[in-house]
Amino acid sequence: MPSLKDVKAKIGGVKKTRQITKAMNMVAASRLRGAQLRMEAFRPYAGKFGEVLSNLAARAGEDASPLLVPRAEVKTVHVVLCTSDRGLCGGFNANLMNKAEDFAVERKAAGQEVKFTCFGKKGRDWARNNGFERVTDHLGIVGTRFPYTVASKTGQSLIDGFLAGKWDEVYVLFSRFESMARQKATLQQILPVPPIEIQEEEGGEFMAEHICEPSAEELMAKLLPMSVYIQVYSGLLETSTSEHAARMQAMDNATKACNDMLDELTLVYNKARQAAITKELMDIVGGAEALKG
Repeated sequence: MPSLKDVKAKIGGVKKTRQITKAMNMVAASRLRGAQLRMEAFRPYAGKFGEVLSNLAARAGEDASPLLVPRAEVKTVHVVLCTSDRGLCGGFNANLMNKAEDFAVERKAAGQEVKFTCFGKKGRDWARNNGFERVTDHLGIVGTRFPYTVASKTGQSLIDGFLAGKWDEVYVLFSRFESMARQKATLQQILPVPPIEIQEEEGGEFMAEHICEPSAEELMAKLLPMSVYIQVYSGLLETSTSEHAARMQAMDNATKACNDMLDELTLVYNKARQAAITKELMDIVGGAEALKG
């Protein structure tokens, strides 16, 4: 049985750890609220933008922009990998990197080269350790209140590389926020802009045709680059919200684990103290009996 001093030292260490996990849980909760409000405010805009764009694309056709035309042969694939800069958020980063690794292995097996643009230190370190080519790294952005210009600059560089033939397909890999307990790693193609299928059901909502001036082709030239910016920005917002939710859940679990450890250590401490008291009493009784003899 461990000594009282050792058990007491362990109890003190667990209490300090619990204080840290509680503080981190509170910080993650405060940051989560702001990130979630920004994400939920942007979702309707992105959805309506995609609806208008799909309507225009259906009328204009693939010839309206080179961003709509898929390549006959795909040789190079570019992935925008969105992860966090810090850990202590459970399996949040591991899920994203496992998804990226599975996708990279699949494309390499097909004879295609995979390149990465990394948001976050965790993704940067993973790509570097696994020997993947990184085009650019963006650190200290995810998890903070970043501006829209971050996504627009990244999106424009992706478009320029696609038009120059540096890569044939572009994807964004992010963590979609579904609930406090569920964040799903999602891979979404952004270039060439995939066609949006509109399902027409009997008795369904009527989709009005947008009357636009100038022509649909001219509008598509402006809206298609914006679509790429919006998808990158949406992925960053979703990942930022998911990171705070995952860290909050992980710190809550860690706090509960500390409480369980404290209960166990307190029981061990009481048993050790009782054993020490019993031993002292036995020594006293034994000494008294020896004096009588």
